[in-house]
Amino acid sequence: DAFAVMMRIGPLDGMPCRRLEWLTMDPDDVIPAYDREGPAWAATRDRRLTERPWLDRALMLAPRHAGRRRVLDLGCGAGRPIAEYLLDRNCILTGVDASRPMIELFARVVPRATALHADMRGLRLGEEFDLILAWDSLFHLTPEAQREMGATFAAHASPRAVLLFTTGPKAGVAIGRIGRSDLYHASLDPDEYRALLDEAGFEVLGFWPEEEACGGRSIWLARRRS
Repeated sequence: DAFAVMMRIGPLDGMPCRRLEWLTMDPDDVIPAYDREGPAWAATRDRRLTERPWLDRALMLAPRHAGRRRVLDLGCGAGRPIAEYLLDRNCILTGVDASRPMIELFARVVPRATALHADMRGLRLGEEFDLILAWDSLFHLTPEAQREMGATFAAHASPRAVLLFTTGPKAGVAIGRIGRSDLYHASLDPDEYRALLDEAGFEVLGFWPEEEACGGRSIWLARRRS
């Protein structure tokens, strides 16, 4: 599952990736690319759940609300295997995805979850959650849009809520592939993520760059201070 050639921004379930500084790509093409290619990709996604240790760690730290954890999955995709696992752990799950075909798949795969067709950028649901995920999704945003996501995370975080997301190990842009379509990825520098999280009211619990046990992903775990 490594999205890892030259820049090694992170994994994307076996999609090839290359750093092409001469290539120009509109980041807004990400959503249309998933509209076209996402359902076929989802059918072949690795379902071994290498993410499980990180999900379990986040769930262990996340507070409970009326005995259950409320989870917001930003860029949830088709829901398999992560959403299925979260429901098996008795979570109350809300999935958000900007691709209509992907969120429709999510709704079919995990009908007990709430499925919302929406863009994570500027999202304001008026609800609080105990665990917020942006797993293999945040890095599809431009650096500028990523810098604004701290406010989105904070707006949806309950006191002591946990935040789990993936980025690249360093600042840069890389172009991957999904089916026949190019796919934009970007990352900020780790120090900038730390500063943005601090400004948004989160303490960093850990950063694991290029974690081999999780397919080469660079993983962040943070918690809201209050």
